[in-house]
Amino acid sequence: MRWVLLISDLLIPLVFFGIIMYGLLQKVDVFDTFVEGAGEGFKTIINIMPTIIGLFTAIGMFRASGALDLVTRSFAPLVESVGFPAPLLPIALMRTISSSAANGLVLDLFKTYGPDSFIGRAASVMMGCTETIFYTLSVYFMTVNIKNTRYTVAGALCANIAGIIASIYITNWIFGF
Repeated sequence: MRWVLLISDLLIPLVFFGIIMYGLLQKVDVFDTFVEGAGEGFKTIINIMPTIIGLFTAIGMFRASGALDLVTRSFAPLVESVGFPAPLLPIALMRTISSSAANGLVLDLFKTYGPDSFIGRAASVMMGCTETIFYTLSVYFMTVNIKNTRYTVAGALCANIAGIIASIYITNWIFGF
């Protein structure tokens, strides 16, 4: 286990210095390239800001209106009948849209159940096994002007569902609740 911690501590600095060394060996002006990329990144942030504001507003309205609670209560008997804890349903739903909203829900679960409970651990694993699909797709596809997403949403939703299911199995397997 010690070697895993050592590798994880050294990995980011090694990648960082590896990129710099590669650039220098290729005779690239590393600093100017970095500054140029940072400028392009700033322009991208300005371009996607309306999308981010719209998503955050919609999420806030969805939670404040009670719609998230209504959906959770409606589907609770169904998800519990297949062994999925109903308190995790809001996280599973919101994680597809916003990581920050899902983080807020995870903190609420921690206050209610505790971080070391099955619900707390499963929520933590779920956050690592899933992705913010709609946020990511809207930002990335808008940035490069892709209009036809084809099977991207369906594939991403299937992957998220697999991650949600895996999070429950992984938590059961590792912690044995």
